[in-house]
Amino acid sequence: MDCRGIRVKRTSSLWETKPMYVMDQGQFINGVCEVETDLEPLALLDQLQAIENAMGRHKVIDKGPRNIDLDVLLYGDQKVDHDRLKVPHIGIPEREFVLRPLAELIPSRPLDSSRPWKLVQDYLNELPAREPLSPVIPLRTTSPALTPLVHNRKTHVMAILNLTPDSFSDGGRHSLENLSGTIVDIVRSGATIIDVGGQSTAPGRPEVTAEEEAARIVPAVELIRSLPEARDMAISVDTYRARVAEMAVASGADIINDVSAGMLDPDMLPTAARLGATICLMHMRGTPRSMVDLTSYPDGLIPTVAKELLDRVAAAEEAGIRRWRMILDPGIGFAKTGAQNLELLRSLAELRCWPGLEGLPWLVGASRKSFVGKATGVTEPSERIWGTAATVAAAVQGGADVVRVHDAREMTKVAVMSDAIWRSP
Repeated sequence: MDCRGIRVKRTSSLWETKPMYVMDQGQFINGVCEVETDLEPLALLDQLQAIENAMGRHKVIDKGPRNIDLDVLLYGDQKVDHDRLKVPHIGIPEREFVLRPLAELIPSRPLDSSRPWKLVQDYLNELPAREPLSPVIPLRTTSPALTPLVHNRKTHVMAILNLTPDSFSDGGRHSLENLSGTIVDIVRSGATIIDVGGQSTAPGRPEVTAEEEAARIVPAVELIRSLPEARDMAISVDTYRARVAEMAVASGADIINDVSAGMLDPDMLPTAARLGATICLMHMRGTPRSMVDLTSYPDGLIPTVAKELLDRVAAAEEAGIRRWRMILDPGIGFAKTGAQNLELLRSLAELRCWPGLEGLPWLVGASRKSFVGKATGVTEPSERIWGTAATVAAAVQGGADVVRVHDAREMTKVAVMSDAIWRSP
């Protein structure tokens, strides 16, 4: 759109909906964009229709099947009454598939300037009760998408593949020589995502260069992509460096898992936006080396984590990352005490419903962490499997969409059982 004089500033989530009017057609994916343009309303419509034509749209039946449909919903506070264009769009009040994404962006704005007391959220609230809609967050075309508001959704298991010699729990265990067998084992475990890491973010671990980190990560990503058994797996890369993330995505990675949510490398968010990659924005303060001293939350842990994540979502949007490309992580073990980690697990449902964060998917990573060892009395991280299992169950109960784990086979079974308890149809 940029080349046509239309700059996208923010987007809603993508919402999957059943068709209206003509029912004999497939599901629809709907979203709303907030744009900035110097084009007048009819000129804007001309450009949108040119995009539709360029994408091969052929209108056969009114409101029937089409591969793309672009409409002007609002144009500032202006009204337009033309044979070709009515603004505000006359279909808004009756269409949940329009109101739902519109309310993500401008819930407190009136649709009609002559009725300033009636807001977008009011129109949405007045619709008759229907089957709930859910946003869709794509991971990979061959991997199931995240659908955070679908009650009976399956929890995704993200298997950790550490390629660092100094990881706190499994450093040095995996090398390129024995990696193929490890990857196949992960696939057979039932995990749906592999998270590849080349640098430890545990407190006190030394920082490696971007070149060394990339030299660990990129060959592993290429190997995963080359294995027939792993062709459907989504690949995540655990890095806070934009250069490493870009090299990994070029090699076949689908997700950037940034523990700093773009704060440790100013190029990360613009790079993720340019690549069109899904990014996980984790709550953290400071750096992996300073975060242990940044655990004071005088305004309350949950409100502060929510506010600071809202700031990172806004920064991601400003950089051009679409809302349907964001996953959130409360940052268990990062700038949190043991008691605060437990509070996060207990309060995940509250975070999921926080104003401005609704509908975004959540990743929870508590696997083998020190607070698990402290609670269970288990010193050796690799032996914290039972405590980790309890955190996985708690995360599923709280609404997590993805759990990040070391013991993929065992934790997949825990996730499946937890889904059966809390997410059955």
